[in-house]
Amino acid sequence: MALTDIVQAFSGKKVVVLGDLVADQYILGYTSRVSREAPVLILRYDSERILLGGGANAFHNIHTLGGTPLPVGVVGDDSMGERVLGIMREKRIETMGILKVQGWRTVTKTRILAGGLHTVKQQVVRIDKEPEASLPPQVQREVTSRFLEMASEADAIMISDYGYGVVSPKTGEVLKPWGERCPVVLDSRHRILEFKGVTAATPNEPETATAVGKDRLEDRDVEWAGEHLLKITGNKAILITRGKKGMALFLDTGEIYHIPIFGTDEVADVTGAGDTVIATFSLSLAAGASFLEAARLANYAGGIVVMKSGTASVSQIELLGAVKEQYENRQG
Repeated sequence: MALTDIVQAFSGKKVVVLGDLVADQYILGYTSRVSREAPVLILRYDSERILLGGGANAFHNIHTLGGTPLPVGVVGDDSMGERVLGIMREKRIETMGILKVQGWRTVTKTRILAGGLHTVKQQVVRIDKEPEASLPPQVQREVTSRFLEMASEADAIMISDYGYGVVSPKTGEVLKPWGERCPVVLDSRHRILEFKGVTAATPNEPETATAVGKDRLEDRDVEWAGEHLLKITGNKAILITRGKKGMALFLDTGEIYHIPIFGTDEVADVTGAGDTVIATFSLSLAAGASFLEAARLANYAGGIVVMKSGTASVSQIELLGAVKEQYENRQG
């Protein structure tokens, strides 16, 4: 199947996304002078923007790639939660699977960027606001109920687990029956081993190292680690993202593919790149791609998004352009 055909088949594919929603807040300022109060810079406020982050960035990528995301998650009954829902409504992304939880703090990552009037602004500090308690059991049950209701419509299911409580220890059991009817793809920061038997997982290299009991992975360890992780999870595929070294795909048939990075290795910003990768990989499987085709498309999308500043997404047109450019380069 041609990669361009797969990308064009994204349109209308429904992907249920169960995950932790994050508000990515960017505050931009101009460097003014050194404070008299302490040896720190004073920044003159310039502007602010709020973007969909975490699991919300993952389903936003489904949307920009032409698919239909069906998100399931929670926000707090605070101003940032309302802003996240507002952005979703503006983009016409379904919100019926999002619970607004009283007393819950919407996860917010505030990045302060500073620079001169005519220079690129650089991140100087990040402030994370996180929930102070676990989700109440009744909320967790309602999340599961909404997930099951929406999963009946899914062409694929995507789990985006950032460790903030939406994905519970019981989620793995809930997912088991669904793997037989549609692809179930996992991105879990800390608990990949708890989700055995899903279709595929997309850990990065540090997450893979932790899962197989190592502090870090050397190049010589990658194949052992991928095969070992595939064996202990019982998944059909493991796609390890390796930054500047591209990706490594492991299949339960014994096949291993090393996919070199697409584009330049001089990246602008890696924020949210993993969300783009899992979104593209999941949507590709929903459109009928093989694991290798899905991995190649995810690699293209990841290469595009890291050249953008801040939390970003990839459009269907951009991905089609990258595929055609690569094909033409090979022909030349």
